[in-house]
Amino acid sequence: MAKRSASKPQKNAAPEPARQPDLLENLECSEAAAVLKEILVAHPELRSEAEAIARDVLGEVSFLSIAEEVEDSLRQLDYDDLNGRAGRHSWGYTEPSEAAWELLEEVIEPQASELKRHLALGLKKEALAICQGLILGLYRVRNGAGGEVLGWAPDFAGDAASNVLEQWIAAGGSSLPPDFVAQHLPEWPWVAHPNRGR
Repeated sequence: MAKRSASKPQKNAAPEPARQPDLLENLECSEAAAVLKEILVAHPELRSEAEAIARDVLGEVSFLSIAEEVEDSLRQLDYDDLNGRAGRHSWGYTEPSEAAWELLEEVIEPQASELKRHLALGLKKEALAICQGLILGLYRVRNGAGGEVLGWAPDFAGDAASNVLEQWIAAGGSSLPPDFVAQHLPEWPWVAHPNRGR
């Protein structure tokens, strides 16, 4: 008697049911937030666990990653971006330097908002990392080199860094750690002593 091969499908075997896509994996952010809220209403005992997970997620902050993102985003702005803002418009004339400042501020706004959000949530350690990352990213473009729009706003990096530092200190933060400043911001010693000015 011949043995049947285990790899050959049987003629009368029922087909495997089609695998359904993972619904939870395909939720949009707002939908996932709504699901989480409903789960926490139905199971309030999970709230502390959900908060611990949220704290871990929000705690994954790297100042080096933020600095790289800020630097890259600032350098990616080009003359097309600037020309879209500068010049004559139906509402008047916008100087190229004014348009450059607006564009540059818009680029750092998401990280500045994250700094405010982390401070409001009491995540001071993470907020410090965001502050350091923002300032380091700005430091890397301090002379306007490497970016077409940066050349139109030569003081932007220093002024924006000063504003970020003021925001950090106003929320109860102290000056940046001297070792961080010495290692990463050697040409901006004023960052270690913001009350002395630039």
